[in-house]
Amino acid sequence: MDERVFLQDLFRTALKAADPCRLTLEALEKRAFPKERITIAGAGKAAAEMARAAADYFGDLASGLVIVPYGHGCETHRISVVEAAHPVPDKAGQKAAQEILALARSLGGKDHLLCLLSGGGSALLSLPAAGITFTEKQRINRVLLKSGAPIAAINTVRKHLSAIKGGRLAAAAYPAKVTTLVISDVPGDDPSVIASGPTVADVTTRQEALAILQHYGIDIAGDILSETPKPDDPRLAGISVTIVANAATALNAAAAKAQTRGIKAVMLGGNLEGEARRLARAHAAAIRQHPDGPLLLLSGGEGTVKVTGSGQGGRNTEFLLALALELRGKAGIFALAADTDGIDGTSDAAGAVITPDTLIRAQKLGLDAASMLADNDSYRFFKALDDLIITGPTRTNVNDFRAIFVRSC
Repeated sequence: MDERVFLQDLFRTALKAADPCRLTLEALEKRAFPKERITIAGAGKAAAEMARAAADYFGDLASGLVIVPYGHGCETHRISVVEAAHPVPDKAGQKAAQEILALARSLGGKDHLLCLLSGGGSALLSLPAAGITFTEKQRINRVLLKSGAPIAAINTVRKHLSAIKGGRLAAAAYPAKVTTLVISDVPGDDPSVIASGPTVADVTTRQEALAILQHYGIDIAGDILSETPKPDDPRLAGISVTIVANAATALNAAAAKAQTRGIKAVMLGGNLEGEARRLARAHAAAIRQHPDGPLLLLSGGEGTVKVTGSGQGGRNTEFLLALALELRGKAGIFALAADTDGIDGTSDAAGAVITPDTLIRAQKLGLDAASMLADNDSYRFFKALDDLIITGPTRTNVNDFRAIFVRSC
């Protein structure tokens, strides 16, 4: 067996299982949506593919707008696709978010708004609330992303700085019917966290958002945090939300693929969170608990990285570099970690792979693995080894995919 090829094949299988166009079309057909005039709004890395499915299903009855990151667009019928910046928003995203909010406000009681949301939607739906400038919102977002804060905390702050997130989009569409289909990229699949829940009542408070900013030492210009619609808001009653794919969708497909090869798959968890280096230590411990191969250890979720160095890398390459150091060249261990959206951090790589000789090959190239990890320079480390995984935009996003193949220990 070529272990590297095996792991990459598992990743491709995971991506195929999380195909947003197919899954969205299946969700529409399963619900037997009435084929009547419908307005589409959406945002996220999978939003264009989701919109393509909606356009195929509703045909000329559908119209609307979705926002995706640059390079994530695709052809749809009658549904506009706007590309904008991610993860730090830009004016293109702001303008498109304004158009979506205006579209929602134009609806009446006989109308139906179908929202298509996926990971990345929060940064793309960037419309500052009254009293905050777009520049200030960009600054806060940029600092939060480097802080190591979990996505739920980041999106709590985003909701209280927004004119469209945290249930405000659904409130604007009232009294129209609102239905939301979601590709989840957050641990636990909480609809109020995914894309910062533009159609879901928010249970967080502006005081909680302020506490998060204070915890991470982020200053804000005055009293700019606003309150969000709460669960008792009548405008949000009866809103339907369906998760059409999540981390388990990808992990289960990979496990099934491994089992066709006679390899037992062990799930370590699809909702793992925490600092990437700590996750690496936990996975190394799990490997020691399963010494007898062949065996596949799978996990998903979302790691974090507190950026203190000057290097480039994402949470998956940082995880792998830390894991390689934990394993110290242990024989028979191969691992892949990648973001299912094809973008690890802000790099052009989805992730990377490690092999038992990763550290030896690095040493021969004059690379100091420990120093590069300390400098958050995991991207350059794996690029030098030619061990990066480059997929380009996958147009889906069910968060991190980690696969460790234990041939033997």
